Amino acid sequence: MTAGTQNSYSSLSVLSALLLPAEPGESPTALRSMSADAFEKLCELAGSHHVIVRAMEAFHNIMVRAGDQEREQWTATALKREGARIQNAVFSLHTICGELELAGCDVTVIKSLDHWPDLGSDLDLYTNADPRHVIGVMRQRFHAQLAARSWGDGLACKWNFLVPGLPEWVEIHMGRLGQTGENVSIARAMAKRAGVSLMGGRTFRVPVAEDRLMIATLQRMYRHFYFRLCDIIDTATLLRAELIDYDNLHARAGAAGIWEGVATFLVIVSDYIEQHGGRRLDLPSNVRASSRFGGDKLHFDRGFLRVPIMPDSARLYASEVKTLMLNGEFRSTSRLVLLPCLATAAALGREFTGSDKGIW
Repeated sequence: MTAGTQNSYSSLSVLSALLLPAEPGESPTALRSMSADAFEKLCELAGSHHVIVRAMEAFHNIMVRAGDQEREQWTATALKREGARIQNAVFSLHTICGELELAGCDVTVIKSLDHWPDLGSDLDLYTNADPRHVIGVMRQRFHAQLAARSWGDGLACKWNFLVPGLPEWVEIHMGRLGQTGENVSIARAMAKRAGVSLMGGRTFRVPVAEDRLMIATLQRMYRHFYFRLCDIIDTATLLRAELIDYDNLHARAGAAGIWEGVATFLVIVSDYIEQHGGRRLDLPSNVRASSRFGGDKLHFDRGFLRVPIMPDSARLYASEVKTLMLNGEFRSTSRLVLLPCLATAAALGREFTGSDKGIW
């Protein structure tokens, strides 16, 4: 592990201690002697893990109790800066959703609001509306520009929009979910089941708890192969609120071929929390029995908590392909089998050019 990687890992440990304290009121010793430079690096890492508000609020409270006015001011400044970004993004997101709905487009906010009071780095939406209509609305109502689409974007049926005055990209998934757009049934059922939630004083249509978990699983276990801290915290909060209908989750994830992936995702979250001194999550026995691996397989690399692709994640992918084939979903299967080719092209692109831009 290089010095830079070691420092990032140490910062991740500090964030984990802030967000998952072993005992109420316990605080990492490193906070009390942290330099201004180390604090900025901590903020940067917290931002990339979508936990900056939650982490800085915990840090701020500790400094208030300690009477450390200098570091208390650091956290207050970080919270003010991030709060302004979130306020602008939520206002814009609400306006965009409203205009799309007025134009006859059903719209559900996915992923971005799962981290509340934090917010993702882009704004993700799902709609069943015709892409040409959605693109027309975004251009006419917001003067939005379409970002260049990668091969993966084309397969996944998603478009990225650049809206004037909005730093975040607006990413709209249309009719499909998954890295290759293989999941149609999950997408359409998710839109029908979506409920209304109040965020930042505004209402949004958001997925129900089971769909949130399936979408997170698709993103982490079948696409990116890494976890952010927000995935751990968001999922733990969801499970402790006892909002999950596990029988429904099992049935729907099983039909889509991702039940083992969902189970593995949940066990990884539970194991990480337990490993960092928190209380183990109460998961049904069939979740733990269906998990392919746990948190012991996580490793820190390039700023994130990564899961092994070979052979562990590859087996989850093979199971999804098999299920879709047995279900007679041949069009979805044909899209999904392109994933290894796409991943290989992306890896080669990174190797030769340092970027997978235009591919993944």
